[in-house]
Amino acid sequence: MSTIVERFKKIQSDIISLNPAKPVNIIAVSKTFDLARIKPLIDHGHSHFGENKVQEATVKWTEQKKNNQNLKLHMIGKLQSNKAKDAVKLFDYIHSLDNQKLADALAKFQVNLNRKLQYFIQVNIGNEIQKSGISVNELDSFYNYCVNEINLKIIGLMVIPPVDQDAKKYFKSLNELSRSLALESMSMGMSADYIDAIKHGSTFIRVGSSIFGSRS
Repeated sequence: MSTIVERFKKIQSDIISLNPAKPVNIIAVSKTFDLARIKPLIDHGHSHFGENKVQEATVKWTEQKKNNQNLKLHMIGKLQSNKAKDAVKLFDYIHSLDNQKLADALAKFQVNLNRKLQYFIQVNIGNEIQKSGISVNELDSFYNYCVNEINLKIIGLMVIPPVDQDAKKYFKSLNELSRSLALESMSMGMSADYIDAIKHGSTFIRVGSSIFGSRS
């Protein structure tokens, strides 16, 4: 299992070598992996983990979070509004905020449960029909609605670039959008492209297979 920690340290050293302007958080994407596989990284002192299903995360992380106040859980998958309550109970960050119905549900349960999460708006920067996310031309109004009308703490934007294209131009576009809204954080970059993402200003990278190995 120590190889998991070694792979993690390799990513840390990649980040240091890039000398980014802002600190970069590694979200270890632990979806589909069991706790036995994740535990070495928790024991190493890492605190940011990513899941994409509320139910799986609840089973896996509820006790862990009770016993370890430092753990920060990131929802990086598509989130349905009917799962908002459970998500607010468990997660600290939501990376996939992508519509008003979901935003309203999250805002309501934050108040009911007295929790304050941090949010990334997912932007559908490639205008892909099959992909979630706010379109670029609706971003300003959605951002203003979330911040000024329902009091969500939007800290940044998130993107998943089209699979078959050069990610760099999408990272550059997200950086420009982020600056136009004066946002401090960006969630972009995965195992295959996190170095390019960091070069374009990413502050949260979502890395799974490069740490835990391939999923079965």
